[in-house]
Amino acid sequence: MSDKRIVAITSCPVGVAHTYMAAENLTKMGEELGVDVKVETHGSIGVENELTAQEIEEAEGVIIAADTKIDLARFAGKRVVQVGVQQGIQRPEDLINRILNHDAPIVKGEQRETEPSGSSEGRIGQLLYRSLMAGVSHMVPFVVTGGLLIAISLSLGGEPTQQGLVVPEDSYWSIILTIGATAMGLMIPILSAFIAHGIADRPGLVPGFVGGMIAANGALYGSEANAGFLGGIITGFLAGFIALGLKKIKVPKAVQSIMPIIIIPILSTLAVGIIFITVIGVPVTALFTSMSEFLLGLQGGSEIILAMILGAMIAVDMGGPFNKVAFLFGSGMIEQGNYEIMGPIAVAIAIPPIAMGLAPFVMRNKFSKAERETGKASFTMGLFGITEGAIPFATADPLRVIPSIVVGSMVGSVVAMLSNVTDSVAHGGPIVAVLGAVDNVLMFFAATIVGVMVTLIMLQVLKPKLKAPVRSTPLNNKTTPTETAAKQDTLSSTEAEVHQLTDIISENQIMLDLEAPTKEAAIDAMINKFAEENKITSVETFKTAVTSREAEGTTGIGKGIAIPHGKSDTVNEASVVFARSTPGLDWESLDGEAVHLIFMIAVPAQQKGDMHLKILQMLSRKLMDDDFRKHLMEAKNKEEVMRLLATIQ
Repeated sequence: MSDKRIVAITSCPVGVAHTYMAAENLTKMGEELGVDVKVETHGSIGVENELTAQEIEEAEGVIIAADTKIDLARFAGKRVVQVGVQQGIQRPEDLINRILNHDAPIVKGEQRETEPSGSSEGRIGQLLYRSLMAGVSHMVPFVVTGGLLIAISLSLGGEPTQQGLVVPEDSYWSIILTIGATAMGLMIPILSAFIAHGIADRPGLVPGFVGGMIAANGALYGSEANAGFLGGIITGFLAGFIALGLKKIKVPKAVQSIMPIIIIPILSTLAVGIIFITVIGVPVTALFTSMSEFLLGLQGGSEIILAMILGAMIAVDMGGPFNKVAFLFGSGMIEQGNYEIMGPIAVAIAIPPIAMGLAPFVMRNKFSKAERETGKASFTMGLFGITEGAIPFATADPLRVIPSIVVGSMVGSVVAMLSNVTDSVAHGGPIVAVLGAVDNVLMFFAATIVGVMVTLIMLQVLKPKLKAPVRSTPLNNKTTPTETAAKQDTLSSTEAEVHQLTDIISENQIMLDLEAPTKEAAIDAMINKFAEENKITSVETFKTAVTSREAEGTTGIGKGIAIPHGKSDTVNEASVVFARSTPGLDWESLDGEAVHLIFMIAVPAQQKGDMHLKILQMLSRKLMDDDFRKHLMEAKNKEEVMRLLATIQ
C-alpha cells in the first residue's frame, strides 16, 4: 500500500452514475500515481465507503467532487480541493496533484459546508428549488396536524352561529381547537424559516422564522389579512439571500466567531422585518382595501361575475389576502342578513383541498407516494372548510395547481350562485351543510362536486406524469391474477440473483449498429426491444417513465455513454438493453460528446431495494475503463459483447 493517502467525496444531485464515475476515476488515477485514494460516495443509495476519522487524519488532503452541499466540519485542518462532480470525472490527475503539491486551502474550524458546484445558472436554480422544497417538506406536518385538530374540534364541538362554527370556550374541544390553531399558525413561519435555512444554513433560520411571523400577522403592516403562504415564500427567500450575503462579508478574526450566532441573525432579521413591514406590507394593505371596495361595488351587478371573482379569490392564495377579503366580504353580508353571498364562498372554500386530496389517488401517475399521504389530510380538511389543506400542493407546483383550483372554485361558486345556495354561518365546506346552515343542500354538494371535477380535469391536462401508471395494458397476452401474484412474490428475490450484468441481459437484448438518427428514435428502438423480449407489458407506459427521467436531467454521462432508465409497474423483471451507435447521437451529454454506447435499464416499480441504482453503479464504474469502452466499440458480434458484459459485476 502507498504511503501517500488522499480521501475524497463524490456526489451529484440527480444522476447516480456521475457519483460513481468520479469515484472510479479518482481511485484509478490514484493507483497510476502511486497514491492510495479512498472515496466516500454520496449517491441515492446513501453514503457508502464512509471515511473514518483515522483515515481523514492520515490523509494528505481531501478532494470533494460534488454538486451538493458537503459538511466540512470533519475536515478542519486538512487541505481540501472543492470542485464539481464533472471535474472528478474529467480531471482526476489534476485534482490529486493539487493535493500532493499543497495547492489547496486548509479548512478552518468554523467552515461548515461546501456550496454545490456547477454552472452559475444551474447552481442558482438548484438552490432555489432545493430551498423551496425544504420549506414545503417541513411545513406539511404543521398543516396536517393543525388542520386535522381544527377539523376534529369543529366537527365534534362546533355550534353553528352567524359568526361561523363556534366551539364553546369552556369545553374540552376548545383546547383542541387552540392547539390546532397554534400548529396551523406556525405553517407560514416554518415555511419561511426552512427556505432561508436551505439558502444560508443556520444563520438563515432566525430571519426566516421572524419574517414568516411578520408575513402571517397582517396587523403589523396595517392589514386585516396576512400575506399568506406567498408572503412566507417571499420572506424565506429574502431572509436566506440577505443572510447568505452577510456570511460572505470578510470580517476580522476576532468577529468571525460571533458572526453566525449574533451579527448575521440580528442584521438579517432587522432587514427582513423592515423591508416587509415598510415596503412589501404597504401594497398588501392597499390591495386588501381596494379589493374590499371593488367587491362592494359589484353588489347588484351580475351574479355570475361576482361568483367567479369570489371563487377565484378564495382559491388563489388559500388563506392569504385575496382569500381573506372574499371571506370577510361574505361574512359582512351575513351580518346584513344576506346569506346568498356566503353560499358560493362556502362551496369555493372546500373545492381546493378536496380536489387536491383526491388528485393523487385519481392520477397516481402524476403524484408521489408522499403526496398521496398528504392528500388524505387535505381531503379531510376540505370536508371541514379548511382551504389551507391544498397549500402543500400549490407551493410545490404553483404553475399547475393554482390555475386548476382557481378554475374549479370559480365554476363551483357560479353553480352555487345560480342554484340559490345560501349559508347562514361564516364558514365553508360540507360541514356547514351537515350542521344545517345551508339552504338547498343538494345543490351545495352538486356545486362542490362539479368544481372538484373541473379541478381534476385541469390537473390531468396540466400536470406531467411522474412515473408509470399502476395499471398497464399487456401487449400480447393478458396476465392472470395468479401470474400477477407470482410476479409480485418473485420481485423480492430478483435483486439477490443479479450478481453481474449478464444475469439481466441476453444476446437478444443487444443491438449492434443501431440505426437511429436521434436520441428519441434510439429510446423508441430500445423500448421496442424490451417489448419484443416480453420484458415490459406496455411500450407507452414504460416510455413515459424513461422520458420523465430524461426530463429531470440528461442520462448522457460523458465519454460517449448514456444510461437511460425507467422504473415502472409495466416492467416484468429487471432487465437491460444495450445498443451501439457507430456514428454517435446527440444526447445532450454534460461533456458535449456524441453518445455511442447506450445501456437502457428497466426495473419494476415494486422492486424491493434500489435495484436500478445498483445496476447504475455497476455500469458506471466499469464504463470508466477506456480499454473496456474501446473493446465494446470494436466487438464484431453479440457473442463478443456478452463476454465483455460478463465482466461487469
